[in-house]
Amino acid sequence: MKTLCESLAVILMKEFIRLFGGYKIDWKKIFFAGAIMTASCVMLQMFILNDPLDMWFLSLPVAIPSDKPLNSSLSLNKTSTEARVKRLQIISGAPIVSPNPPIDLNLSVPIMPVAALVPPRGKSRRRRKDSKVDNMSKVVPPSPPPRRTVPSRMQKFIWSLTPKEALVYAKKEVEHAPSVMEDDPDLYAPIFRNVSVFKRSYELMELILKVYIYRDGARPIFHQPHLRGIYASEGWFMKLMEENRQFVTRDPEKAHLFYLPYSMRQLGMALYVPNSHNMKPLSIFLRDYTNTIAAKYPFWNRTHGSDHFLVACHDWGPYTLTAHEELTKNTIKALCNADTSEGIFVARKDVSLPETTIRTPRKPLRNVGGFRVSQRPLLAFFAGNMHGRVRPTLLKHWQDKHEDMKIYGPLPLRVSRKMSYIQHMKSSKFCICPMGYEVNSPRIIESIYYECVPVIIADNFPPPLSDVLDWSKFSVAVAEKDIPKLREILVAIPMRRYLTMQINVKMVQKHFLWNPRPIRYDLFHMILHSIWSSRLNQIQIPES
Repeated sequence: MKTLCESLAVILMKEFIRLFGGYKIDWKKIFFAGAIMTASCVMLQMFILNDPLDMWFLSLPVAIPSDKPLNSSLSLNKTSTEARVKRLQIISGAPIVSPNPPIDLNLSVPIMPVAALVPPRGKSRRRRKDSKVDNMSKVVPPSPPPRRTVPSRMQKFIWSLTPKEALVYAKKEVEHAPSVMEDDPDLYAPIFRNVSVFKRSYELMELILKVYIYRDGARPIFHQPHLRGIYASEGWFMKLMEENRQFVTRDPEKAHLFYLPYSMRQLGMALYVPNSHNMKPLSIFLRDYTNTIAAKYPFWNRTHGSDHFLVACHDWGPYTLTAHEELTKNTIKALCNADTSEGIFVARKDVSLPETTIRTPRKPLRNVGGFRVSQRPLLAFFAGNMHGRVRPTLLKHWQDKHEDMKIYGPLPLRVSRKMSYIQHMKSSKFCICPMGYEVNSPRIIESIYYECVPVIIADNFPPPLSDVLDWSKFSVAVAEKDIPKLREILVAIPMRRYLTMQINVKMVQKHFLWNPRPIRYDLFHMILHSIWSSRLNQIQIPES
C-alpha cells in the first residue's frame, strides 16, 4: 500500500513538472490566491457550522430515554465523548458560554457529558427562532440556578426576636456604639453630632427595621403622592416608602413602626374651602381616620399610637392633628413646620422634615451644584414674598444698602432677566433663609443644593435632621432680634472658617437629595433613620 502511494506521488510530481516546467510562475499571485481561498473556506465553515470546530467534533447529542439503562454501545459512545471533552479542555482553556449569558454568569462553568444534556422523554423542547441559538443550547449546559442568600447568624438572631425585643437590643447597641476608627467614604464625620452613634444606629436600622403601611384610605388624600413644589417632601417620602421592599412588611405583627400614608397637601386641596380660613374639616377628617384605624386594628391601642408615624410638609400639618389627642401627643411626627414654641412639635420625639422644592419630578436632582468660592462675588442674597414677621424687617434694614448684599422682595423682572434666582444663589457666599408665615423655609435646602452657606433666621426652629447633623458646621443661625447686625455677623466670619463651612455644605448635600431610586444615606433614608431613632428613644431598657 505504501509503495503504491509513493509511486502515485512520483508520477504526479513528474506530470506537474512536465506541464508547468516551461512557464514562469508568479509565486506572489499564487500565494495571494491561496490566502483568499483559505479565508473563503474559513468563512464558509463559520456559516455552515453552527458551533466551533472543537465543539462540532465532540459528538452530536444522543437521544437516550431517561427511563432505560445505557447499553454497551451507548456507554462506549459516552466514554469516547468524555475523552474528547477532556482532550479539548487540555488544548483550550477558554470556557464555553451560552450566547446570551446572565449578568452574574460563572465563567468557570464545566463542560458536562452530552447524555446529561438530553431532556427527559415526554417534555418537548420549544424551538427557538434562531437555529444557531437552538443548536448551541444542545451542547452548552444551562447556567446554574441562582444561589439563595444564606442568612447570617446575626440575621437569624434578629429574626428570632419579637419586635419589642429587637428594639431593646438595638437601643443597647446604639448606647454602646464603638468609635469609628477609620474614615467611612460615605460619611463625613465633621458634619455629624456623633458619627459613630449614627453609623451604628443606621446599620441596625438596615438590619432590623420593618414598617407596616396601612392600606386603608382612598385617593387622592391617601397613597397618592404630590411630587412637585415646595411641599414635595411628604410626597416623595410616601412614594419611595410604598415602593420599598427592604423595610416594608405585609405582616403587621413583625412591624416596629406603622405608617399613616396620607398627604397633607392632598388633604388641603381636597377638603379646604378657599379663603375660609377654616381647618376644622381637615382636623375632623384625620380624627375619624385615626379612630377607624384604632377600631379596625389592634396595633394603635397597644401603644396609643406611639409606634405610628406620619409625614407632613404643608404649613398646616401640625394644626390638622389637634382634634385627636393621641394623634397629637403620641405619634412620631415628621413635620416641615417644626415650631417648638407651639406645643405640637416635640424635640427628640418628632422629626424636623426638610422642605425641598422640586420643580421637575422626573429630574429631582436638576440644577444641583454650585460655583467655586472665587466665582461668588456676592456676600448675601435673598428674594421672596413679604409674608410673616421676619422678612419685612430684613428688607427694611438691608434692601439696596450694599452692592454685595442683594436683598429683594419678589425678584424684579429687570434683575431676573440678567441673573435668575438660582444663579443668584450659586453666585453668593451666604444665602439668607428667613421664616415666612411659619418657621420653615425651602431656601434652607435650596442653599445646600446650590452650595451656598445658609443663614437661618427663625427662632424656635430646629433645623432639618438636627437630631444627627451638626448645623453649626455648615450654616449660620441669626436670631430675629439680630437682623440689624446681619452684615456685621457675616463679615466677622474668617475666610478660613467660611471655606470649611462651604466644604461642609458640599459634603452634607448628599443627605438632602431625593433619588428616584434611593441610595444609602440619601434624604429618604435620613428621614426614615430619624423616625427609627425617635422610636428607639421611647424604648425603656429593663433593669434586669
